[in-house]
Amino acid sequence: MTSDLHHSLWHQTCREDFAPQALIGAETADLVIIGGGYTGCSAALRASELGADVCLLEANQFGAGGSGRNVGLVNAGLWLPPEEINAKLGNADGTRLSKLLASAPGVVFDLIKLHQIDCEPTHNGTLHCAHAPSGLQDLRNRHRQLAAIGAPVKLLSRDEAIARVGSNAVYGALFDPRAGTIQPLAYAVGLARAAHAQGARLHANSPATAVSRTADGWTVTTPQGAVHARHLIIATNAYPLPIAGYQAPRTIPVCYFQAATPPLPDDLAASILPQAEGCWDTALIMSSWRRDRTGRLVIGGMGALSHPASAVHTNWLRRKLAGMFPALANHPFQTEWVGKIAMTTEHVPKIIDLGQGFACFGYSGRGIGPGTIFGQRMAEALIGGDRSVLPVAVTAQHDLPLARLRGAYYETGATLVHFLADRSRRKQTTPDQ
Repeated sequence: MTSDLHHSLWHQTCREDFAPQALIGAETADLVIIGGGYTGCSAALRASELGADVCLLEANQFGAGGSGRNVGLVNAGLWLPPEEINAKLGNADGTRLSKLLASAPGVVFDLIKLHQIDCEPTHNGTLHCAHAPSGLQDLRNRHRQLAAIGAPVKLLSRDEAIARVGSNAVYGALFDPRAGTIQPLAYAVGLARAAHAQGARLHANSPATAVSRTADGWTVTTPQGAVHARHLIIATNAYPLPIAGYQAPRTIPVCYFQAATPPLPDDLAASILPQAEGCWDTALIMSSWRRDRTGRLVIGGMGALSHPASAVHTNWLRRKLAGMFPALANHPFQTEWVGKIAMTTEHVPKIIDLGQGFACFGYSGRGIGPGTIFGQRMAEALIGGDRSVLPVAVTAQHDLPLARLRGAYYETGATLVHFLADRSRRKQTTPDQ
């Protein structure tokens, strides 16, 4: 197995193909965008639809950051439940954001259909599963809050959840029919292709090396060219590169790793997630699982694969798979990979006002739906001149002291939890001597 990005399942199975050339020379545009993930590509598509001349710069290939390493769950809303969002933003702004992001899965699946993006769209809902009896209280609380704002969610009993997941290791679930799953890299590449078809100029392998304000906008410099534009969007989220003239906002870096099995035999595939919902659990150090188009099981959890103790994570994942689905105890993993999540202290995305431009970041593990919506709305605000369409109020600056130390705290916690859980499972499965 390997954690190299280009050996991830999503890169192996991506059917979308769009790889434009690097920027060479000088260009002008109404809007220049830095970052070719969900936010940047969504912004480029929407701005082009509004008649703007758009240039998008991606440092690598489209989807090379978090968008190509995602779990692929298209969820409604943020990780936080509505009342906690209201506590952080105020009732009016919080309720508005929750209602806006409630529509995010519908927006994503409509874009997929409209632009014929080949990204394995499965609009069958998601299951937020109780990992233990104690997790039911969290689900009941979320169900109450979501139902209060009109979300069509349903609380499932343990027996119902077991039937839907195909595992005795769940103790109930919150079903959200608005949500679904996609091939996340293919969605990002498909958005880029759609933006290009709409008239946007997109350039891969074109890292922004410097940005500077001008009398009438911005100039973005790359190794082989430059773009002068009236407006700027920086959408690099958890994968910022050094850019002279711009200090990327600090976020808490949290790693999330995944592994995929080969396609399951028909008899096993029929009993594991028979309705193909995507799942994640209520554990403090959460995990997720889903199936792809060919029946592979994709399972993951919080943790990095780049330090000496990373074997703790992979050992835990193998036992997690066996514990949830005993029939897969000896089923191998075909590949593994890891991505980074950009978390804010409040777990709410931020938009920084750059002056004739925005920087957006901090989806805290909910990149697909919110990234699509935030990209669209930033484009509409800049091209249309109406900032009231933005999902959240802009801020002049963002500081997060000790961000790296906080990220190390999460990684240490994940490693310790996985070590203790793996040790416990070993004791349970080892006969007494």
